Amino acid sequence: MTDPAPILLWLRRDFRLSDHPALAAACATGRPVIPVVILDPLVEGWGAAPKWRLGLAIEAFASRLEEKGSRLILRRGEALPVLRALARETGAGAAAWTRAYDGPTRTRDAAVKAALREDGLAVDSHPGHTLAEPWEIETGQGGFYKVYTPFWKALRARGVAEPLRAPARIPAPARWPDSDSLEDWALGAAMRRGAAVVAEHAHPGEDRARDRLHRFLDGKLQDYAEDRDRIDLAGTSGLSENLAWGEISPRTVWHAGLRALDEGARGAETFLKELAWRDFAWHLMYHAPDLSARNFREDWNGFPWRRDSSEAEAWRRGRTGEPLVDAAMRELFVTGTMHNRARMVVASYLTKHLLTDWRVGLRWFEETLIDWDPASNALGWQWVAGCGPDAAPFFRIFNPASQAEKFDPKSAYRRRWLAEGQAQPPATARAFFEACPKSWQLSSDATPPAPLIELKAGRERALAAYQSK
Repeated sequence: MTDPAPILLWLRRDFRLSDHPALAAACATGRPVIPVVILDPLVEGWGAAPKWRLGLAIEAFASRLEEKGSRLILRRGEALPVLRALARETGAGAAAWTRAYDGPTRTRDAAVKAALREDGLAVDSHPGHTLAEPWEIETGQGGFYKVYTPFWKALRARGVAEPLRAPARIPAPARWPDSDSLEDWALGAAMRRGAAVVAEHAHPGEDRARDRLHRFLDGKLQDYAEDRDRIDLAGTSGLSENLAWGEISPRTVWHAGLRALDEGARGAETFLKELAWRDFAWHLMYHAPDLSARNFREDWNGFPWRRDSSEAEAWRRGRTGEPLVDAAMRELFVTGTMHNRARMVVASYLTKHLLTDWRVGLRWFEETLIDWDPASNALGWQWVAGCGPDAAPFFRIFNPASQAEKFDPKSAYRRRWLAEGQAQPPATARAFFEACPKSWQLSSDATPPAPLIELKAGRERALAAYQSK
């Protein structure tokens, strides 16, 4: 006999219908499913761009649910009291969610799960955020991988489960509980005038994520291995934004890439490796929960990092005097994303040429990225800085000028994002001045800034600091 008690489906970063194990399991019971999003203190503490982008994900997913005869319930407050209140209001007998792997979220989820079970609810957490659960891939000695290549080989050999179909129907309760208004949450408040600018570059929702994937597979994938580092070309998938919010599952992307590989697409294996790098980041964050706060390699604890400074502020504002660095920082402010090659260049410049603590940069990306992924962000910064797992050697100091010559040979990227010095700068470059805070008092006709430090001198200073650590 079907149990009529509803199931509370707590959604966090899994705003899709397809390949959603928690949703599929809840619907398979035949019991009413009540999808819920909770604006709790952890989420309230996110940066401006991630919170704003969360709002777009919620809005798009709410529309998908309505098409299925369901709806999304929004509540604000501590997660446990909110779920308990919903259970009382609806008579729910169970709760389910997709697992997360960062330290604060795991701590919260474990406490919520234990308390709800004590209340008599059946509670299940499900996979769905990664290709494999972080504990499923182990070294021969039983530990976790700290180097990417053997991790990739183990993941590839293990295989990835096929994605699940979207449920044909989502059983609805006889009566829906009250919901907050998304508008009242004001998730975009901290974005201020920048929200309208960044909105032109965002692609929220499951439908747009799938369109993005199919367009990439039909076009850019073939030359992906050669073009993915060219910052002047649109040679990447752009799916990091949608993967960050669970608008498409990594398993869906993996199997689409695998099919393309079987069909002979040249860039498919490189693409799969990049997807696996995302899993590697979550694998590390699960086993090293303080990855975003502490040097992974303890021998770096004595390195003379500089704290936040006026030079770091110039970096944030795209005013370092290094054209490639400044162009990338402006792309970030206008679009909420940045080309991965450019992320490495700006991170190297901050941590090495300016000797600034990598956590200063990590926090700025946490504030400004619409594809903010805590694990990838932490691993990326520690990798470039040299203090992380499988990190680039510290002496690998990216030279912004030579990187520009190699990956932006005709200056197309720099012209796209830097207005100063151009008689008729493009709309993309002008948009930065529409998005940035008025308090910065920047204008497109200003004189280009002088370099903060000569590149050769910055490199020598960084190497000297490394030798003294």
